Amino acid sequence: MTKFDKLYSKIVNNPKDVSFEELDKVLKHYGFKCRQSGGGSSHYNYYHAALTDILTIPRNRPLKAIYVKKALLAIELLERGEEE
Repeated sequence: MTKFDKLYSKIVNNPKDVSFEELDKVLKHYGFKCRQSGGGSSHYNYYHAALTDILTIPRNRPLKAIYVKKALLAIELLERGEEE
């Protein structure tokens, strides 16, 4: 099992205890591009060419589980080859 596989399974098994950096690493691994909103916002937008929706994730510690679950759902859609 690679480091990435361990990180991904950790996030799937416990979405309540995930840091922004860990989720960022997983999303970028799956090809998401990151862009920070303008105006000094703490929110980051993640988008993927195969998906229509944009994930907006705040850089707070710890991340709320709802943001992690939305990211995992987007990754599942990518793995199945579906569009939102």
